[in-house]
Amino acid sequence: MKNIITVVGARPQFVKAATLSRQFGLQGVNEKIIHTGQHYDANMSEVFFEEMEIPKPAYQLDIHGLNHGAMTGKMLWGIEEILINEKPDGVLVYGDTNSTLAGALAAAKLHIPVIHVEAGLRSFNMQMPEEVNRILTDRISDLLLCPTDTAIDNLKNEGFSNFHSRIVKNGDVMQDAALYYARKAEQKSDILQKINLSNFVLGTIHRQENTDNPENLMGIIHGLNEINRNTAVVVPLHPRTRNILKQQNIIPEFTIIDPVGYFDMIMLLKSCNMVITDSGGVQKEAFFFGKQCVTMREETEWVELVKNGFNILSGSNSDKIVSAFNESQLRKSDFTMNLYGQGQAAELAVREIIAL
Repeated sequence: MKNIITVVGARPQFVKAATLSRQFGLQGVNEKIIHTGQHYDANMSEVFFEEMEIPKPAYQLDIHGLNHGAMTGKMLWGIEEILINEKPDGVLVYGDTNSTLAGALAAAKLHIPVIHVEAGLRSFNMQMPEEVNRILTDRISDLLLCPTDTAIDNLKNEGFSNFHSRIVKNGDVMQDAALYYARKAEQKSDILQKINLSNFVLGTIHRQENTDNPENLMGIIHGLNEINRNTAVVVPLHPRTRNILKQQNIIPEFTIIDPVGYFDMIMLLKSCNMVITDSGGVQKEAFFFGKQCVTMREETEWVELVKNGFNILSGSNSDKIVSAFNESQLRKSDFTMNLYGQGQAAELAVREIIAL
């Protein structure tokens, strides 16, 4: 039996981990989870494990609220100690957070195979810490599980065909989660009753390049305020970003709610008119639930969404956000297009992991 250590620490990773953890159980793989603590708010962490029936973490590192170097260093130290004791057959990491890089580095230095889910994504913006994390993680991974052909092409263009790693297109595990949990969300979520809105735009703001840049943040808030004058805008907002708004004296006029669990997020996505976000994962979730999306960034890792007319990049300029919103409302798109697989990504991934 394979023994796998999974490293998670942030909301999107909990969602992805749910899909593979379920398949590990079905295919006879022993998994232990390390939760770094990168997202420590209950709605950003514990609630996901409860709602999505993810095995409780075997290890809680409780590392959060630090600068990038300190956070990644403490995670590396903590994870390494666990790996030395556990001696797993592989270490599984997701996406592009500090937890991802720390897990991959700890494993690679101990000569334990690294498995990277969502490998090969690129924004080509090295100012983003996520871009640094994903590039470095890919380079030291043994099994690169790619969601799209674009991701595979990125790796090949960087010379990965000459490296020791195995490159596999398995599809997007986020779509597995969306399909599997959509019906459960209808039964378990009461978020629509709480916000009491039937006609609204769903917004999310969390990326550091926006929250920590006063000019970008002001542009985003002003853009959402403008849209809110005609169509209600609802934004689940992390307490840290709320504090930044207060410090910068930036006043949102739209509806702000506390961070939400995955089932609540699914219901918001299913019920909204469209999505405005700076998140990578929410761009895809908008597509999964048939919603047009405006992405408040200058680039995206999910280029196929832009190419096929499901997503518009607006950056953080308020006028461009409003213009992209207006354009999106006029679009008619075929959301049945198969961009990310048919909900079999986790099953294929676990087969590849067993074959390591």
